Amino acid sequence: MNEPTTWGEPASVFEVDDPKLKRVRISLWKKLHFRKAATRSMSMIRVERLDAQGNERVSKPLWLAWVGEEMPPIEEVWRLYLRRFTIDHWYRFLKQRLHWTVPKLGTPKQCERWSDLMPLMTWELWLARDIVTDNPLPWQKSFDKLTPGRVAQAMGGVFAVIGTPTSAPKPRGKSPGWKSGKPRTRKNRFPIVKKTVTRPRKELSVAV
Repeated sequence: MNEPTTWGEPASVFEVDDPKLKRVRISLWKKLHFRKAATRSMSMIRVERLDAQGNERVSKPLWLAWVGEEMPPIEEVWRLYLRRFTIDHWYRFLKQRLHWTVPKLGTPKQCERWSDLMPLMTWELWLARDIVTDNPLPWQKSFDKLTPGRVAQAMGGVFAVIGTPTSAPKPRGKSPGWKSGKPRTRKNRFPIVKKTVTRPRKELSVAV
């Protein structure tokens, strides 16, 4: 990407006037592959913002890669990337507000089930935005249009009305403990995945 002499001629070039981005030029290269995977075909897309005359770039070009299924028409595919802004904020909301990555689950199946609940919880907050009453904290201002985080903050009143399918809490007292004769199973343990790479220490040279 940093060497224009290696690009070659694009398979197709398309220009469009976008209401927000103004003049945009999209170039497409087909039948490319990764350096270490010659059998893995991909397409490269370059999105450029142009000035009013269409001959100068306003900002750095955006490079996109398409791998896998058949690519939509070039007139449509570049707009799909614009959805990433919303998706990135959704992932941040899952981690910060819905505590997606907080539970330390024991098996991959449990992790998958917990992850499957995230979209369902998001839709519940979306559907409940018209039936909840804003419950701001003392330092927060009241809003008419509630964000998903403010809806989650006000869901306590909804849960108090609809109840819960769980059983009533047991009275406080001494726990009966583990039943005699009931077999115990050890929890599955998995190796820790280290994301950081330890660099070798530099040897100090001593001048004699």
